[in-house]
Amino acid sequence: MILDDIVAATRQRVARDKETESLLQLERRLPEDKPRPFAAALKHPDRLGLIAEIKKASPSKGVIAPDFDHKQVAALYGQSRADCLSVLTESQFFQGDLTYLREAREISGKPCLRKDFIIDHYQIAQARLYGADCILLIAAILKDWEIRSFKHAAREYGMDALVEIHDEAEATRAVANGCRFIGINNRDLRTFHVDLATTEKLRPLLPDEAIIVAESGVFTGEEAQRLRRAGADAILVGESLMRAGDAIGAVEELLQ
Repeated sequence: MILDDIVAATRQRVARDKETESLLQLERRLPEDKPRPFAAALKHPDRLGLIAEIKKASPSKGVIAPDFDHKQVAALYGQSRADCLSVLTESQFFQGDLTYLREAREISGKPCLRKDFIIDHYQIAQARLYGADCILLIAAILKDWEIRSFKHAAREYGMDALVEIHDEAEATRAVANGCRFIGINNRDLRTFHVDLATTEKLRPLLPDEAIIVAESGVFTGEEAQRLRRAGADAILVGESLMRAGDAIGAVEELLQ
């Protein structure tokens, strides 16, 4: 299963990083500037919030952007009405890099999410070192105590934590663990099947006051509005924006 392979590779990469620099050494290098508000930036009374993603490749689609230039993409997103950025930092399966995160944040001037498979406290400190304002916590690969612990660690570093779910059981776990910033992934990470009805099915199971991000499978303004009607506060969009010839125009279409 690809998700298991990604997690296994992540554990090996974290172990190698720890050999080079301990958590304590890493924490001594953390920047003094405060992270930018991420979740709060997505709340609008009259439209969806938008997290625009910087992504070169994925296991399900292969290379999405053959002429990938993360700096150019960040500059375009910075000129658009996207509220926040999501930056893939997983290197083996998504061809991302931590340096993309720092540079995208500097160039765009917008709050940035480290999009990766967080399985260790070390990665959370690492995210802050490279400029993350928010981290992603995927319920499918974490135990309940890890969700609580990692949320607390993110808060200690001043960051938000977006907890991602994709089925009813994970929705129940998110609520039980006090999550109020929740991503509903319309893509099943085990099968990679995408269904926008996932958001429609799971949103009623979550607290009314929670900030909800619908993730994956959004290509048109009509699909964005469908998710807004389902109760999403924001959408996270990667592939369609990365494939668009006019990223700024594509953002406008999604937000109309």
